[in-house]
Amino acid sequence: MNPVRLLQSCFRSIARNRMRSLLTSLGIIIGVGSVIIMLAVGEGAQKTIEARIAAMGTNLLQVMPARRNFQMSGVVARPSRIYRKDAIKLREETSYAIAVSGVIQRNFSVAGGGQVWSSMVMGVEPDYLIIRSWNIDSGAFFDEEDLLLRNRLAVMGKTPATQLFGEQNPVGQTIRIGKNNFTVIGLLESRGAGTFGNDQDDIIMVPLDTYVTRIQSTRFINNIAMSVVDKKYMSAAQKETELIMKEAHGLRDTDPADFEIMNSSDLIEMATETSRTITVLLAAIAGVSLLVGGIGIMNIMLVSVTERTREIGIRMAVGARKRDILFQFLAEAVFLSLMGGLLGIGLAYLSCEAMRAFGIPTSVNLLVVAGAAIFACLIGIFFGFYPARKAASLYPIDALRYE
Repeated sequence: MNPVRLLQSCFRSIARNRMRSLLTSLGIIIGVGSVIIMLAVGEGAQKTIEARIAAMGTNLLQVMPARRNFQMSGVVARPSRIYRKDAIKLREETSYAIAVSGVIQRNFSVAGGGQVWSSMVMGVEPDYLIIRSWNIDSGAFFDEEDLLLRNRLAVMGKTPATQLFGEQNPVGQTIRIGKNNFTVIGLLESRGAGTFGNDQDDIIMVPLDTYVTRIQSTRFINNIAMSVVDKKYMSAAQKETELIMKEAHGLRDTDPADFEIMNSSDLIEMATETSRTITVLLAAIAGVSLLVGGIGIMNIMLVSVTERTREIGIRMAVGARKRDILFQFLAEAVFLSLMGGLLGIGLAYLSCEAMRAFGIPTSVNLLVVAGAAIFACLIGIFFGFYPARKAASLYPIDALRYE
């Protein structure tokens, strides 16, 4: 049969029962739309998680105290600690890190501009901006000289700056942290929400040595942050860091470590893998409706064959071959399925745009859209073949006698 005439015949047949055809395609519309939406939401969430983890720092290694008390054989358990001297030793001996900073942090009530605000105060070193890929919006950051002289300088995030000084630029203002006055020398660029939904802008940074001598007298710090020169050296840098830290803590290579090393690459990979697994699971559940839609197409095509038995007999009597009948009914099933697929793609696109308007991240992959359209066609072929074969197998005489 001529392909053009075949398409014209399909269109006329479907157009005769518009509402039934639309309802038949509804399962495919919902199935295709659901699969695309689920994958778009999953991919959007995955990209958001990756971006937020990446915002923690470029090629970040983080050395933290072990979560359990450290104990070697024959030695009483003692708390795990990270010391200020550990950060100094790592900076001097590491060959893979381009930036190293000790970090200590705690919430304090901060006074300034006639207001009081509770904010996270961090003691860090100048390299911390490089590690976190953070920029200064206005003013400057403290340097190594400020660190050595233990100068009382502070760099503020947007949140405490707004809460204490309103729309006024805080640079040059004085704030009080604990019992000490600090001069604000810089304002950090806004970062927004962090990986776990926390406000990254609710932060004040001061020189690390100033923090551990003037704000909170201690030898201990919370962690050491390091930025590795390249992602491909992350594993080597982690092994080297472990050896340096064990030497700093007087441990042998075979002794259990009294610290933990967090690798941002591993964290991103784990989060991505988890997100991908959940997305595939949701898409598989949504894909069940595609099968339901395919069964609906098979059902309506079987009804159509029964209704048009006499028409089939007449076509055969005037010379139509079995394959012509087969292709006609198969083409109708594929047309119904493809129509549902295209409408489902449109529905998914509009739904994703609506979700983005409400702040839900989505990312529509064109390969997924193309795959959904192809799969819709395959559904039509698979579920339409049996009714089409049944129509082609009718005997002309019996078909003409059918009432």
